[in-house]
Amino acid sequence: MSRLRILRKLPLTTKQVNKGYYKGTGSGSMGWHTKHGGYRIDWKKVRTYIVPTALEGFKLTPFVTKKMKPLKGDFAMLKPGLSPMSGEYYLRRWEEGGSGV
Repeated sequence: MSRLRILRKLPLTTKQVNKGYYKGTGSGSMGWHTKHGGYRIDWKKVRTYIVPTALEGFKLTPFVTKKMKPLKGDFAMLKPGLSPMSGEYYLRRWEEGGSGV
């Protein structure tokens, strides 16, 4: 009998209950959908993260190194007025050997 009491206190999973139990992802809503198909953000619900001010002598490092140089795209063969996201540019790079695609 005491084991059943312990099991009742544990969180439920979707496999333990019948239809209609939705656990969710814990993400929460940040607004609502409009009748025209848009989405309105309620800024009171948006999560904000405050970064501590004294991170200079912090021993832990981020996942991305600070030593990495920013990569810049090679758009030398791009015609004036042509976007790097255009299909023509993509096909031209693909024909040349697929470098960068």
